[in-house]
Amino acid sequence: MNYSVDERYNAVVIKLKGNVMGGPDGSKLHDTLHELKDNGKKNVIADLGKVKFMNSSGLGMLISGMTTMRNAGGDLRLANVADRIQSLLIITKLITVFKHYDSVEEAVESFEEEPPATEEAA
Repeated sequence: MNYSVDERYNAVVIKLKGNVMGGPDGSKLHDTLHELKDNGKKNVIADLGKVKFMNSSGLGMLISGMTTMRNAGGDLRLANVADRIQSLLIITKLITVFKHYDSVEEAVESFEEEPPATEEAA
């Protein structure tokens, strides 16, 4: 698995490519997410459009990333989820846990529509 990191407006897009199967790649992504969090970047989008295969360890990697971001007051959302990956999310019932969008643009906009978690109601 390879990935690239790109900032767009108030979100960071991590574009995953290849086979997402955890292991050393999972550790590298984990470190990247913690670095983003430490730099105050808590809204993350995982672009899965170029993912060919994902196993349970790859799913665990995404769950861990989502938990890290949510605990920091942000979120990790999915974009461009291919049918085969969406089937995996449905079978594991994770489709109800992750917010997912048809495009990166829609996912970015979803962060803009929500008030920041740090704001208190007036």
